[in-house]
Amino acid sequence: MSRTALRICPLCEATCGLVLTVDDGKVTGARGDRDDVFSKGFVCPKGAAFPEVDSDPDRLRTPLVRVDGELREATWEEAFDAVAAGLRGTVDRYGPHAVGVVLGNPNVHTMAGALYPPLLIGGLGTHSLFTASTVDQMPKHVSSGLLFGDANLIPVPDLDRTDHLLLIGANPLESNGSLCTAPDFPGRLKALKARGGTLTVVDPRRTRTARLADRHLAVRPGTDALLLAAIARTLFDEDLADLGAAAPHIEGLTGLCDALADFTPEAVAGACDVDAAVIRTLARELAAAPTAAVYARIGSCTVPHGTLASWLVDVLNALTGNLDRPGGALFPQAATDRTPRPAGPGRGFALGRWHSRVSGHPEAKGELPLSALAEEIDTPTEGGAPVRAVVAVGANPVLSAPDGDRLDKALASLDFMVSVDPYLNETSRHAHVVLPPPPPAQSPHHDFAFNTLAVRNQVRYTRPAVPLEPGRMAETEILARIVLAATGMHGADPSAVDDLVIRQTLGKAVREPHSPVHGRDPEELAGLLTGDNGPERRLDMMLRLGPYGDGFGGDPDGLTLEKLLAHPHGIDLGPLRPRLPQPLKTRSGKVELLPGPIAADLPRLRAALRDRPDGLVLVGRRHLRSNNSWLHNVPALTGGSNRCTLHLHPDDAQRLGVRDGQPVRVEGAGGEVTVPAEVTDAVRRGVVSLPHGWGHDRPGTRTRHASANPGVNVNQLLDGSLLDPLSGNAVLNGVPVEVSPQHAEEPETVTALT
Repeated sequence: MSRTALRICPLCEATCGLVLTVDDGKVTGARGDRDDVFSKGFVCPKGAAFPEVDSDPDRLRTPLVRVDGELREATWEEAFDAVAAGLRGTVDRYGPHAVGVVLGNPNVHTMAGALYPPLLIGGLGTHSLFTASTVDQMPKHVSSGLLFGDANLIPVPDLDRTDHLLLIGANPLESNGSLCTAPDFPGRLKALKARGGTLTVVDPRRTRTARLADRHLAVRPGTDALLLAAIARTLFDEDLADLGAAAPHIEGLTGLCDALADFTPEAVAGACDVDAAVIRTLARELAAAPTAAVYARIGSCTVPHGTLASWLVDVLNALTGNLDRPGGALFPQAATDRTPRPAGPGRGFALGRWHSRVSGHPEAKGELPLSALAEEIDTPTEGGAPVRAVVAVGANPVLSAPDGDRLDKALASLDFMVSVDPYLNETSRHAHVVLPPPPPAQSPHHDFAFNTLAVRNQVRYTRPAVPLEPGRMAETEILARIVLAATGMHGADPSAVDDLVIRQTLGKAVREPHSPVHGRDPEELAGLLTGDNGPERRLDMMLRLGPYGDGFGGDPDGLTLEKLLAHPHGIDLGPLRPRLPQPLKTRSGKVELLPGPIAADLPRLRAALRDRPDGLVLVGRRHLRSNNSWLHNVPALTGGSNRCTLHLHPDDAQRLGVRDGQPVRVEGAGGEVTVPAEVTDAVRRGVVSLPHGWGHDRPGTRTRHASANPGVNVNQLLDGSLLDPLSGNAVLNGVPVEVSPQHAEEPETVTALT
């Protein structure tokens, strides 16, 4: 029997609405939901391949427990008994920081990943938290924390109303957007141009996005912060800086002007390889546009000055009067945000509240660099016990972190590891317990994180499209049970975790004077919550307490779970609108344009003015049908142009004696790989590009299609020593490499240097 069901796509940050075709309990088709209030029918190849992703035969269906060195199928009870023994034994013997928690990118794409990891980390009391954020986006969190007092308060470009978009180190026609949730990003850029707007792209590669641009600047990799500083310097020099309506809420303008004095267009032109006159033109166009927005992503974060580049993006938005302005860069307001508090000074944002044990890296946003995970496991010190147990949730750091070979060996040395993962992959193969979540069609979906980054305020929720198969366990229950096992409550009903959160949240809400439930009885409020389970009751609570909520009956037109369920295609909450100063949490209660840690890091950027690197440098690349290492086991999403090849410019290929399609050896500080060359003028001279997420050639995995087409791990070229010091983010782009043709008699290599 055939039917349809709605599902929000969890395969990238665009969060498009899907209409699934379900035949006899199996998803057999997927198309865009034309009635979805946000995506309006748009779908990309990943969403169209949802049925293949959902039914991948290599997905694990039962828990695995290691017995006598071998992973064997086990019952859920046996698996959680092993989890409780492994985690509590580690804490009792070595202390809480000996348990590392590793969270991968998929966590932000699931309800379970949003609701339970904070409870696990808090319950364990560990400082050993490592996430994918420190290989892709932590600089933006740190710069937002320093500017606005809240690391999660990230302004996004108002794509649908802007007249001028300066886009740096981003390729949304391939990525579908990042830290800017926008279904049909390509269509929105084309609409910008159709209404007479201007698109400028800064990228060392001529990407699909760059080909759409009015102007493409092939900047030297890693120099984004210098370019942005020179644009800001020009705004000051030519008296073009104007804070606009946000001026009363911004401080530090004079200090900023003085701090950027050395970064003139002439001073940065050589390092950036961009003419000074072009830099001045960029500044003048930004200032003259009726509205404008500067937006930068991974290419600007994964470089030595990632935090400074991220900071300067919002400095430019502020200096041109476009911060918190329609058509500029605005702060979204998600339906599950906390109850808005009155504007005023907050606690601010602090860095380095603790440091990593081995190299002394400062924490940022409660996290240590993922690049440091291996040394935190394999290096003894007198400063405390190494990490001896790991909880990995949706994480594959052997491929996503620098020097996967070292991390691979380190994970094999752990006393205990539990992995929540649908696959036995390059990382989870080391686990003592593997707990497989169900396929996405069997899970509910609400975008807690991505709605805080959406280019239009809206709210959507989809229940599971098909029921859980017999023997499966909901991911929310899996993570709730891990929380119980890790905190000494193994065996308790997992609903106790949700009940505790509800009780604590409502107890705090009734004590807050600005809360819509101030002074009410929390037990009475808990009794009003609806939903079929704990996660739904928590969602209902967050909606009711949130900025659009009914306040538990105080506003009959406000949001509740029941109202959201009555609108299966979502509820449109309107365009982004100015919010300053309300969301600011800095100690001054204002946007602080020149925070102390930023000012202290500027001498390092001044030193970069003298950098003129010789030889080739490496950058990554994305593909529309990939999302890191997740989707390489799906035949429909690999092959064709989605291949692991080294892009290099024809002039560099000729100089090196490399032919198109020829195997080449690429050597970096962390190791070397051999990969086919793809000669193309889509990269500038002096730059080579390898895609991220490949390297599926390690034994002991169960991903047959990925293993048959493994590619190479670009991160093996890195030794993990290069980090942005403010954020701890790995430097993945602009790193020097050597490339040489491989001769026929030489074996292929994927090795670590010693």
